Amino acid sequence: MIGIVYITAGSMQNASEIARELVSRRLAACVNMFPIFSVYRWNEQIEEQNEIALLVKTDSSRLDEIIETVRFLHTYELPAIEFWEVKGEQEYLDWVHVNSS
Repeated sequence: MIGIVYITAGSMQNASEIARELVSRRLAACVNMFPIFSVYRWNEQIEEQNEIALLVKTDSSRLDEIIETVRFLHTYELPAIEFWEVKGEQEYLDWVHVNSS
């Protein structure tokens, strides 16, 4: 199954480090990064922060390795790591599968 792993990072530097590692290890075919503004509860406080969102295109068989890699490289105590199954144009999905296997 092909999907997107959604991750947030506190800086472009950390996001880029994670993205490069995932792609270089063939855990992801591609990673898109863009700035976001987040509002969330942490330690019973409402927090507001600029972050970088990563959309990691991958095969679900790589998810455990992605989680392990992200937890090792991430600067957050508890990084957001979510997997979303996607459907799409088959030739593109095949490309994702080949390049993340």
